[in-house]
Amino acid sequence: MNMNKTKLRTKVITLYPELFPGPLSASVTGRALKKRIWELELIDLRQHGRGIHKQVDCKPISGGPGMILRPDVLDEAISRAHGSIGCKNSLVVCMSPKGSPLTQDVAKNLLQYNELIIVCGRFEGIDQRVIEKHKMKEISIGDFILTGGELGAMVLLDTVVRLLPGTLGNAESILKESFTDGLLEAPQFTKPINWNGAKVPEILRSGDHKKISEWKSKISEEITKINRPDLFIKYIEKKKKKVKKKKS
Repeated sequence: MNMNKTKLRTKVITLYPELFPGPLSASVTGRALKKRIWELELIDLRQHGRGIHKQVDCKPISGGPGMILRPDVLDEAISRAHGSIGCKNSLVVCMSPKGSPLTQDVAKNLLQYNELIIVCGRFEGIDQRVIEKHKMKEISIGDFILTGGELGAMVLLDTVVRLLPGTLGNAESILKESFTDGLLEAPQFTKPINWNGAKVPEILRSGDHKKISEWKSKISEEITKINRPDLFIKYIEKKKKKVKKKKS
């Protein structure tokens, strides 16, 4: 492996390695994988299980339903992911419903690492001690529960990999996407100009780039205010701070 070419190494710890790369093998992420812009290694957690049946979980000490992933089993798998030499600029991420929300800013911040070790949770969760030992960054993809962390890991990888230089054909695409400036993206249109009586807005056909930009900004604000009021409030607060900074 030519590590000078690989911009990001990823190692996924999972009970179901057969699920990967899944959708990540297609489209831009798949092409980036073939180009070695990023690297994917799968670690089967079951191989580190205990006993004849390779058990990886136990009942919660405090009682209650479900099973918890054992700290010793997971610790062994993470140590294997780090390797004998290890990577100095590495982060262990755990997909968890109690983690911080995955946002575009979170994805951008993850680009500072050369290696991401992603733990796919299962059952009722992971023993807190192993989370603390490895200083895991817990990330959630939404306020809902999945069967396991594998789908969440794929979402995270897709979000991060597409930001790597060389993944997208047009790097400028990233600059104009939703969330980049705190707003949702304005509607997009293409040919035909007149489709079933519905026409592309005249302003977008005017060729006046300044007016087009102003129109898109206005529509983005309106859409964000309706669909994501939480983002709109943050956007307005940020805008106010910029104005205050200019005045001072």
